[in-house]
Amino acid sequence: MFGTISEEMEVQVSATEAWQLYGTLRLARLSEEELSDVIHKIDIVEGDGGAGTILKITFPPGTPVFSYYKEKFTKIDDENRVKEAEVIEGAYLEIGFTLYRVRFEIIEKSENSCITKSTIEYEIKEEAAANASLVSIQPLVNLMEASANYLLKNRK
Repeated sequence: MFGTISEEMEVQVSATEAWQLYGTLRLARLSEEELSDVIHKIDIVEGDGGAGTILKITFPPGTPVFSYYKEKFTKIDDENRVKEAEVIEGAYLEIGFTLYRVRFEIIEKSENSCITKSTIEYEIKEEAAANASLVSIQPLVNLMEASANYLLKNRK
């Protein structure tokens, strides 16, 4: 079974400014700071933020479903402002998912405005299909909101 969900948000900064956050490891640091109720810690296991970088995301103690997962940046496209990461260990892969991919896209709207788009794509084994209900775009919406606030506060 394959599924996809996405959400978009307009931000009053240039696409270039937004990509300078989304296309780098700064997004992971912001996630760790702004989403501390959801994310306990983010460690860079390997890489410098480019394709092939591996992060370990650890959830707060007592989180009901997952304790951690590792994700690998599989695509960093600076020209088209697209970043993709796939879960490669833990979390969703332990409960029947064969693919869990997050994509961030920055779409230029005008000189001082862009659309941030987050998408989750997943594949799950038929026998684990009920676990698809655990997929939620809300954490990415929260991250987009925190990123928008950060970008607006730190405008150039």
